[in-house]
Order: sequence, then structure tokens, then C-alpha cells
Amino acid sequence: MTLLAITALAIVRLRGLLAVTMLAGIYSFLSAGLLTYLDAVDVAMTEAAVGAGITTVLLLLTLALTGTEEAAPSRPRRRIIPLAVVTVTGAALIYATLDMPHFGNPDAPAQVHVAPRYLEQSGAEIGIPNVVTSVLASYRAYDTLGEVMVVFTAAIGVLLLPGVERHRRRPDAGDDDRDSGAS
Repeated sequence: MTLLAITALAIVRLRGLLAVTMLAGIYSFLSAGLLTYLDAVDVAMTEAAVGAGITTVLLLLTLALTGTEEAAPSRPRRRIIPLAVVTVTGAALIYATLDMPHFGNPDAPAQVHVAPRYLEQSGAEIGIPNVVTSVLASYRAYDTLGEVMVVFTAAIGVLLLPGVERHRRRPDAGDDDRDSGAS
């Protein structure tokens, strides 16, 4: 957790987009390690593949097309409004968690109602012997589909960037050719 906090603070403080991209990949990798420690290996593998793998590659490809330095703001920014929004949102999230059962509580609704049903009936209902696979592929299929669509949309967006750049440069290149041909 300490390494995650240090990495997050470094991401917030840096201005170089390449360094931020690398630190974001490191943050995802550290999150995967934390999830493995918490015995959520399936989620850890997803985090490592999507967060540290695909997302980092997509961000690096984007930086290769757009540049590695953040543009300087044209006027001074007010930092109090974003800080207030983050503080209020954080306080609301913390307040919302006060009613939640403690981590690992055997009397939690998920442990009493949902988990036993998945363990006992998922094989018969779905026909997949692995409970984790049956939950991810069937019970949470829409959620998994949503995650796949987010990655697909990001990949398509990155692949479209070269077309936008080429489209912008074409009129300038044509003007230069006409000017050099007329001289």
C-alpha cells in the first residue's frame, strides 16, 4: 500500500507524460501484486494484463503520435475547485462505506446468500465446473463485456489517431508543394 501511495503521489506531481505513463503501468503492476496477496488471483491477472499491459502499450502508442510533454496552461489554473470536488467525493465514499460489513465477515450478505448459491448451483446452472469462470463468463457476462468494450474502444481510438494526424498535415503539405512548384 505504501508503494501504491508513493507511486500515486509521483504520478500527480510529474508533468512529463512518458514518466506518468510508465508510473501508471507500475501502479497497475503493484495493484496486481496487492490483489494476488489478497487471494484474488483472477482479478490480479486481469489487472496485470489490462492495466499494466494493454493500457500501458496503448498510452505509449498515443504518446508516440502526440508527443511526450504536457502543454503549458494558457492561464493560471484555480486548484481549489478540483480539490473541493475530490474532498467532497472522498468524504461521501468514506461515509458510504461505514454501513458495509467488515472485510472477511462471514455474516456479510455476499457470504451468506450469494457465495453459497454460486458454489452449489453454478455447475448445474451454467455447466462450467470452475466457479470463477462460471461467475465471470455467465453471471457477470455483461460486466465482462463492458470491460472488453472499454479496451476495444481505447484501441480503436489509438488506431484512429494516425489518420487524424495525416488528415491535418495533408493541406499544409499540399500548400508547400504548390509554393515550391510555382517558384
